Amino acid sequence: MKPPDIQDIEAAADRLSGHAVHTPLLENPALNEQVGARILLKAETLQRTGSFKFRGAFNFLSQIEPETRATGVVAYSSGNHAQGVAAAAKIFGIPATIVMPADAPAMKIENTQSYGANVVTYDRRNEDREKIAADIAGRHGATLVPPYDHPWTIAGQGSVGLEIAAQCAERDAQPDAVLVCCGGGGLTAGIATALADRIPTASVHTVEPDGFDDTRRSLDAGSPVANDMNATSICDALLAPAPGEITFAAMREHNVTGLAVSDSAVRAAVAYGWRVLKLVLEPGGAVTLAAILDGVFDARGKTVVATLSGGNVDAETFRMCLEEA
Repeated sequence: MKPPDIQDIEAAADRLSGHAVHTPLLENPALNEQVGARILLKAETLQRTGSFKFRGAFNFLSQIEPETRATGVVAYSSGNHAQGVAAAAKIFGIPATIVMPADAPAMKIENTQSYGANVVTYDRRNEDREKIAADIAGRHGATLVPPYDHPWTIAGQGSVGLEIAAQCAERDAQPDAVLVCCGGGGLTAGIATALADRIPTASVHTVEPDGFDDTRRSLDAGSPVANDMNATSICDALLAPAPGEITFAAMREHNVTGLAVSDSAVRAAVAYGWRVLKLVLEPGGAVTLAAILDGVFDARGKTVVATLSGGNVDAETFRMCLEEA
């Protein structure tokens, strides 16, 4: 399979119209003044299910042949893709089984179940989620919905890039750079493809947590590099084992480069989001803001778009971020 092109992304945006939220591009004077830049925040925290993942899931499920929908869908996810698939499956009336790590935030598991999905948990350190999901799909003849490494998923996420381009044009803003929260790379690949057509002068940068910066290291090396899965991070949404083959190819094609941020910087960004921006951010959805606030990305004098990819944070983690920052 090949990465989607701009026509695929435009078609995905058409399918999503009326179903996905056209999320706002926010600007905060205090943030601009603090970092000496114009920062535009793409608030996918306000997307249906609380993250951008609904876009890719809905676009994927919309293309499953109606006669095969009755056998259901299966997905594996730490939480946001899980909720996106579960919500999309409910819209289409498709049975859904989601394989989730047992240590996923309780809120993400509960939200996934609330959409009617069956949740199967696993030990992320000792079990292979992809094998578990494939076994379930094989037994039931269900369709497997990958979290990032599929053209339909990537195209759905690319609709974020189309919105960014249109919203920047409305504001007469010409972004120098776009920072994207990155796990497996579906959102980055989609945005980079869309912006290569709409705003080709803007550079695109992944942002990942330290220890799970496989995309940054892979882009530097020129070939995929895996993470040490014994590493830990507060960013549960971004703990993919390695970049996807399709997502990596798209990111290389569009000259994406990578950044990494510390958990302490992420906690501070979550707290800043609440105290200053009045937004609830999950750690994985705050890494781009962390890169700007911590100076990992030098935004001074630039116009920068930062995706805030999700807001599904459990109360205890959110409290810890507010107390420790």
